[in-house]
Parts: sequence; structure tokens; C-alpha cells
Amino acid sequence: MPANTTASSPKKKKGRRARLLVIVLVLALLAGIGFGTYWSISTVRASFPQTTGSIEIDGLSGQVDVKRDDFGIPQIYADTDEDLFRAQGFVQAQDRFWEMDVRRHMTAGRLSEMFGSGQVDTDAFLRTLGWREVAQQEYDKILSPQTKKFLQAYADGVNSYLKGKDGKELSVEYAALSFTNDYKPEPWTPVDSVAWLKAMAWDLRGNMQEEIDRSLLTSRLDQKQIKDLYPDYPYDRNKPIVDKGGIDPVTGKFDPEVKPSGESDGSSGGDGDNGTGDGTGNGSGDNGSGQGTGSGLNNGGGSAADAAQGLNSQLSALSKTLETIPELLGPNGNGIGSNSWVVSSKYTTTGKPMLANDPHLAPQLPSLWYQMGLHCRKVSASCQYDTAGYTFSGTPGVIIGHNQNIAWGFTNLGADVTDLYLEKISGDSYQVGNQQKKLTTRKEVIKVAGGKSKTITVRSTGHGPLVSDRSTELEKVGQQAPVTNAPDRATGYGVALQWTALQPGKSMDAVFELNRAKDFKTFRAAAKNFEVPSQNLVYADSAGTIGYQAPGKIPVRAKGDGSVPAPGWDPAYKWKGYIPYDELPFEENPDRGYIVTANQAVIDAEKYPYLLTEDYGYGARSQRINDLIETKIQGGGKISTEDMRTMQMDNSSEIAELLTPYLLKIDISDPYVREAQKLLEGWRYTQEPDSGAAAYFNAVWRNVLKLAFGNKLPKELRVEGQCLNVLPADSTAPEDELTERVRECGQRDTDTAQPDGGDRWFEVVRRILKDEKNPWWHSPGNRTEKPTDTRDELLARAMDDARWELTAELGKDASRWSWGRLHQLTLKNQTLGTEGPGFLQFVLNRGPWNLGGGEAAVNATGWNAAGGYDVVWVPSMRMVVTVGDWDKSGWINLTGASGHAYSAHYTDQTDKWADGELLDWSFSEQAVSAKTVDTLKLIPRNA
Repeated sequence: MPANTTASSPKKKKGRRARLLVIVLVLALLAGIGFGTYWSISTVRASFPQTTGSIEIDGLSGQVDVKRDDFGIPQIYADTDEDLFRAQGFVQAQDRFWEMDVRRHMTAGRLSEMFGSGQVDTDAFLRTLGWREVAQQEYDKILSPQTKKFLQAYADGVNSYLKGKDGKELSVEYAALSFTNDYKPEPWTPVDSVAWLKAMAWDLRGNMQEEIDRSLLTSRLDQKQIKDLYPDYPYDRNKPIVDKGGIDPVTGKFDPEVKPSGESDGSSGGDGDNGTGDGTGNGSGDNGSGQGTGSGLNNGGGSAADAAQGLNSQLSALSKTLETIPELLGPNGNGIGSNSWVVSSKYTTTGKPMLANDPHLAPQLPSLWYQMGLHCRKVSASCQYDTAGYTFSGTPGVIIGHNQNIAWGFTNLGADVTDLYLEKISGDSYQVGNQQKKLTTRKEVIKVAGGKSKTITVRSTGHGPLVSDRSTELEKVGQQAPVTNAPDRATGYGVALQWTALQPGKSMDAVFELNRAKDFKTFRAAAKNFEVPSQNLVYADSAGTIGYQAPGKIPVRAKGDGSVPAPGWDPAYKWKGYIPYDELPFEENPDRGYIVTANQAVIDAEKYPYLLTEDYGYGARSQRINDLIETKIQGGGKISTEDMRTMQMDNSSEIAELLTPYLLKIDISDPYVREAQKLLEGWRYTQEPDSGAAAYFNAVWRNVLKLAFGNKLPKELRVEGQCLNVLPADSTAPEDELTERVRECGQRDTDTAQPDGGDRWFEVVRRILKDEKNPWWHSPGNRTEKPTDTRDELLARAMDDARWELTAELGKDASRWSWGRLHQLTLKNQTLGTEGPGFLQFVLNRGPWNLGGGEAAVNATGWNAAGGYDVVWVPSMRMVVTVGDWDKSGWINLTGASGHAYSAHYTDQTDKWADGELLDWSFSEQAVSAKTVDTLKLIPRNA
């Protein structure tokens, strides 16, 4: 049967006229630079998906209906599981195949095949990690037969879409790529889908960057100073997720009601001694200084300063290598988190639970998420699914959402599931105790578009791959590190990565199990298989139960706490297993009537015998959500869907509430600075886009961090290009000996530099704020500024610097300042939109949007204070689920359903997302039909 190309619903004509205007403008631009003869209306529209009529597909057992609403969000109806997932693959490929294809090349370390030699280093690093290899092992040996059947059906659906198509028929990006590359997409495979979960696990891998940073700090700061910058979690002020419970001594399982003994069996970690010797380093700059002792691996010879220098050299190089990966997946670290909370039926207006979720990730175009409904016309043994929510393009099933019985959400638990090990390498061996063991090696061939292939050797120790091999600087690591028992001093230390995601697991099984779970028992059983990434799972069901589960494969260390790199040659630092699932924290219907997870501590460390991590978020967002819920409950009110949505958009600043009273007490004599200071009078600490006070406060906060901390950090953590005059690390000259100083420039990418200004820094400043003469308030002078010795002197200088910074950014008239003009979001296509020609970036990218919210606010539009005010991570979607009355739920995506740059659905949700609106989320067949504007019938071929 030929494809039916019936026209779309008249409801879309207005949107399509607007889209054609955009196309005309783009074509005019392209024609002006010489591409007009190739880029035509037909080229632009060739990849638009057919959304009405019918299409024949191989392998279907019956007709599948795809119903799309005004925003192009599809709801799929089928009679068998295989048909459902085959159709999911087809439909996602229609809208997002370019994104899917780039993702699979990234996870396989094959980007060079698409984009040429510029991606060879990234490919080499990803091949070293071996994501694709592990995904293949999962598919071959671990995943259930049913999961493999669904993955194959999904792949068959993708390939049905690809059949007979290439180049411009797939997307505009392929048409652009054809100018320099004859690349042709390969068929989709089930392993392509499994591998994407590895990429998400990498994004949410825990504290690897903190582990590196703490080691790098030793070149400038002593251990007390480093401790100042990584304070203990404030359990007394910011509630953990689970406020009681522990391991039952009789059953050996976690019990939310048991009273914990508080005693540890020692399995959580030893004394943290990583065999480090002392190293010294000091430094000062025109705007900051720091001095003290550091640590370096020193086993008996030479100076400890050299040891620290050698270690810092290799870790700095590793950090630079890691920066090439977040450009594709999003910045990791402080910003990667999420908000979720669930409220029990006794406190809601509906008499049923409500659940909210908004994961925080890097802004991407198209969005990481793809909204979709997967519906069996009749749920049965042969067709088990009736679910809707947020999916990953390229992966079957729903990742976050609800089915007909339960709803669930994710936030990042932040468990420490990675450890870096320093390895003593000698030729093809490495040292363990007094023995030499052979390195495991494999060859990888990286094919390069337009160039010669490159062959690399991946080497691994018993801990994991040697990630240090992927940096030319690290080929000579450790030459300065004085170790007496290394077999070959010239090769020094290698750096190996041990990571739970490099072990085959069952997370793909868990996705399907979550989708068909019916109650808290089956939900927890599904969560048991969600091994990586380790997430906080919140839960609610139509019977009224709310709950929480901490799943994941979380290591138990024989010695050490994972906060700094461990000596790989010492067997005492090995992992001795994983925390048993039955001993991981969970809650069911807690007395308080609600559960909040926002990357805060899971449970008080003194009440739990295992170490989950040393690097939780510090609870600014979670406690604000707790307070908002408590205020409503204690006032006798009931929480509505609108209340949940309003909470998601709460943009109050905890650090502003803490610091502003001190700023208002500063006696400012300069009338221009005083004009800015007056903006803070009467301010309620909210960060609206049009707020001048928010703009000025955040500029002051940025400058406080720079003066008190940033200028005292080693170059490896400071922003690339930020240069200071500092004392050499081995200098003994007094601070005022300017002749001793050298020019030293920062090396860190702007999105990951420190101090980033997140809630860890809130806690750092909180603890010294009342100490007016704390050493951190000292900041050396320069040609225009006097040195500061007290808190108020430094705050005054920061206020002055902020005034003139905003004058340059926003103009002389402070009354016209606004936070949104500083705090902007630009959505960029993650490949050609960032690396392609300028005209192509113009075509593919969108924005900017002026946003409210901010760092560690519930409306978490994150920015890095070290790098600037631009938005670097966002609530990547928002949802509010009214459990049991599913059609009254709301959802929104950062961008839109389509990955096609000229589609009406490319960014048609972004304005509403920026304004905090939610779209109606239809679930029942009746509600879906009422919202449907396009229906596509997928029909078995030769039916």
C-alpha cells in the first residue's frame, strides 16, 4: 500500500505559515553566502516527518496509531509490546534521528567518522572508557530475553524509518555534513540503545571532579584551608531525605522505623589516609593570595613539593581531558542534580498524592528529553504497557513519568561510584603490593572522515582503564614525583579509573520493569536493577502510597573515603564489594506526609554504617522546598497542582538572604556605588528576570568569591585566561616582594571553574561570616585598590567592583539594570551548532532568553560565578503529576518534540518553559483524542 500523504489538520496552518517565513529568511541568508543553489525549500522540508495518513512498516503484527497534539507530542497505541516499541523507534527516528545518530557515535567513540580529525582525542578517551564494549556485554550476557526482544523491536522500528533515506531526507544537518563528508548512517542496533545509559551514568557519576580538585588544591592551600572549602554537611539545618531508620540488627536490612545504633562496622571507609606525604606551596596575586602545606605522594625520596607538583601535573591534564566530554553531555559537578518531591493525599486538594520532578542538566537543542505516551489498547500478558512521560531518543520505554497505577521521578543521588587510582607503571606491568601484574591491553582503530585512521592502545589495570594514557602530557607523568620503590621512575604514575558503570549491569531491564510496576513492592523490585546511574527515586500511587528508594551499585571501600586519588599499588584501597540493596535507605508513607529529594544528604552519616559519598549537595534547594511545604501544611492549607508548579518556579536566594544585611550595613561614600547599594533596600531576595537588585547582588556575590577565594586557588581551577601575578610555589619571599612574582593564567573551562558559587560556597561563607578578621577576608591590593584585611573591607571592595562591572555590562543607570539581561540562556545544537560554520550556528541555534532563578535556587537556572552569568544548566523539563487523576497533570520540555531546525516544534515549548507554564498532560484515550490534531497509521507491510 503506498503511503498516504493526507494533509495535516487546519489547526497547524498558522504555525506552518510562520515556519515558512523563517525558511525564507534562512534561505536568503544562505543564498547570500553562496549556498542558495543547494539549499532550497525542498531541501529544508525533505526531512519533515509524515504525521498523517498511513505508512507501511515491516514486522508489525497489527495497525499502530500515532496521535500527535498541537505541540507534536506523540501518543502511540498498539496491541502488542513489540509493536509498541517498534513504533516508538520509528517515531523517535522521525523527529530526532540526527540526535540519536550523534549519541551512538559518541558512546562508541566514533565521532571522528562524522566530524573528522577534531574529534579524535574525544573518541580516544571514550574508547578508553569502553562504554560500547560494556553495553555489548550487557546485551550478550546480562539483560533478560524479554528486554532484548523489546530492544530489537525498537531497532527494527528505527531501521524501518531509515530504509531508503539518507542525507537531506533525514535532517538538515546531514545535508550540511554532505559538503565535507560522504557519511552514510548505519542501521540501528539494540546495543546502540543500551550504550546511551552509559553516557547518562557518566553525566551523573558523582565526585570525580571534586576528587581531582581537592588534590590540585594542595599546591596552594594547606589541609585546613582545603577543609574550609569543603565543609561538613549541615545536618542540623538542612534535612536529609530520610530522617530516620537504619539497618535492623536482626534482619540485616534497612528499616525506616528502626532506631539505628550509630555504630559502624568500619566498612564505610578507613581513616582516609591515602599514603600522601606533605608538600608545600604558597602563592599570592594582585587580587589574592594563599599559602600553606599541601600533600603529594611521597614514598621516601626527594622533596614533597616536587611530589605534589608531579601529581598535580597529571591530574590537571586529566581534568582538561574531561572537559572535552561535558561539551557533549553537559557540565558535571555542582549543577548536575534535580528537584523532586511527593506529597501524600492528606495534604493535597485532590485527596490523592502529587509528585513533582525537574531534572537539572545542561541546556541542549533539542532537549535531552522526548515526551511520549506508550499505550496498549488493552493491557494484557502480550501487551503490558500503558505509560507516558519523558523518554530518551534512541532508547525504548519511559525514563520518568507514570503508568495507570504509579508515578515516579528521579534526582541524582550523587553517590561516589568513581575512584581514581595512581598506578606505578613499568613497561607492560603495574605494581600491586610487592608483585608486578600485567596490564590488560586492546587495540582500537579510530576511523577519521577525510583523513587516515588512528590506532590506539587501551591499557587497563585491575582497577580500570588508564585514563592518563589519553593525554600527551600524561605520557611523562610522575617524572618529578620522588618514589623510591617504583620499578621505572621515568614512566611514573598512571591514573586508572574504577567506575561502577564499567561493569555490565541490568539498568535497561529496570526501565521496562519500572514502566509496568503496579505498587511500591514491584517498584522497589524494579529499582533493584537500576544499578547505574545511582538515583534518588520518588514514588506515588493511586492507592495513596508515597515512597522513596535509593538504588544503585555503590561501592564499599576497604580503606579510604574516595575523596582523593588512592594509591593503586596498595591493596588496602581496593573495593571489597557493593552495599547490599536491602541495606540501602528507603521510605514508605513517612509520618510527615511528604518526601523531598534535591541532591541533599540521603541520611545522617552518623546513623548509617555505609559511606554513600563525601560530596552531597549542601541542601539549599531541598530545605527551601521542605520549608515551602511545611509552611503550607502548618497554615492548614491543602497543596494544589498550582502550588506545586509555583514551588518549581521559586527563585529566592539563600545566600542573598544571608549576605544582604551585611552589605546594607557597609558605609559607602562613592555615590555611584551607593546608588547600586540602594537597590538592595527592601529587596525580598527573589531573582526575577526584571530585578535590578538580583543583578547587583549576584555581581557582588561573584566578586566576593573572586576576592576571598578565587584568586587564591591554583591555576588549574581558575578560569582559562584569567591571569594573576603570583609568587612561585617554591618561593619564600614576602608577599610585598613584587619582583618575585610570575604571571600565572587560569586553565579551567568557564563552565567548570571554581569558585562556581553553588551551595557549597554558601556554606563556606556562612561559616566565616561572623568572623570579621578571618584570614579568607584578606585580599592583597593592586595599583588601584588597597588590600583588605577584614570582612567589611572585602565586601565594600566587592560592591565597588560589582558596580563598575555592571556599568560595563548593563549601562551607567542602575535603575535600568535587570537580572535577566545578565542571566541569559542560549540554546545550541550540540554538534554543528557549537562547532559548525557561523551561518550554520545561526540556523540551528535559538535564543537568548532572559531568565530568572539562579544557582541553588529551586528554579535552578545555574550559572558559574567564576565564569560569568550565562545559564549553564537548567531544569531540563518540569512535570507535576496528579496521581490517579492523570489527565489533570502538567508537563513541559525545555525545547520541543522535534529535532528538525525548521519544524514548528523545534522550540515551541521554550517560551512557556521560561515563564514557568505547564502544558496539559493528557493520558486517558479520551483526553488524548480530544487533543489530537494529527493521526498517523502505521500498517503492516502487505497487510
